[in-house]
Amino acid sequence: MFHLTSRIGRAGRAILGGVLAVAFTSAAAIPASAADDADEPAIRWSVTPADESGPDGRTAVEHDIDPGESVSDYFAVRNVSEADVTFRLAAADGFYTRTGRFDMLPADQESVDSGTWISLPDEVAVPAGETVVIPFEIDVPDTAEPGDHAAGITASILSVQSGEDGASVGVESRVGFRVLTRVTGEITPAAAVESLAATYALSWNPFRPGEMTVTFEVVNEGNTRLIAEGVTLAGGQQAVFPAEGDIRQELLPGDTRTMTAVVDGVWPFFLVPTKVVLSPVVVTMDGETTAMTPVEAEVLVWAVPWPQLLLLAGIALIIGALVWGRRRSKAKLATALEQAREEGRRAAAISTDSETDAS
Repeated sequence: MFHLTSRIGRAGRAILGGVLAVAFTSAAAIPASAADDADEPAIRWSVTPADESGPDGRTAVEHDIDPGESVSDYFAVRNVSEADVTFRLAAADGFYTRTGRFDMLPADQESVDSGTWISLPDEVAVPAGETVVIPFEIDVPDTAEPGDHAAGITASILSVQSGEDGASVGVESRVGFRVLTRVTGEITPAAAVESLAATYALSWNPFRPGEMTVTFEVVNEGNTRLIAEGVTLAGGQQAVFPAEGDIRQELLPGDTRTMTAVVDGVWPFFLVPTKVVLSPVVVTMDGETTAMTPVEAEVLVWAVPWPQLLLLAGIALIIGALVWGRRRSKAKLATALEQAREEGRRAAAISTDSETDAS
């Protein structure tokens, strides 16, 4: 289930667009809320897939449908507030944001794909504390391309709030869920790694390695949704992507997602081979996954070991100074010995001359 809130000024109240905030949660999340005035109780509601009797535990609607065929389904709108509410209902094309969260087109943008295949009522009145089940239909055109097509269904309310300048501001709050239709036919999953680039960050401690930051784009070139995951290798070290705790990166056909991986413990060896190994996962409608053949991309990254070179230069200077000092000491010692020998020879010559004079 996703929750969207839009604001519009007096000049554009009839156009409900400009999504200001989006939060993607599960169907079991706390219902969304909105209120016209801070003194009034909030209107709280949730929207989930359902069967004829009510919510059925699904978090999204997913169907395999042949071109030219239709499927009927249901969703439930639950009004958790203390007042009767009439909700606007809408369907629109869906997409994943660059952060990997699902979203759908705002009301001022026209759908051109599976958002136009969904038929549902324009609104529904839900009494306070009640849940109403609404039927809808997905009609796939004969000309629909095989593969995955994403849309969303929302229930919304429009309230009026005062802006900072005192002007009235229309606020549309929408809650919805994902509708994914896989049109049957030739399914051709494919992916590519593009725009691979990497930068090396030195550790100025010569006894500690640095880190490689690798940025690249994953492109879904096929006609099925994919989960982008894999490993980045650099200098004998590796890092998986997405990193532990990061959101799963799901791509619809035609999507491009920029991803970053940081590889720690990389020693600078002037040129460091860096490789991205993408192992895309194909998701089926029954929740099963199939691994594709890995896709690889490589780049050579300059990593000049300046700290180590400076350390070696310092050691070389010390050794050079020691060698020079030792040679200088030897030279001084040789000179002193030569002087001593010369003085000894002079003393011996003087002694000989004295003995000759005495005789």
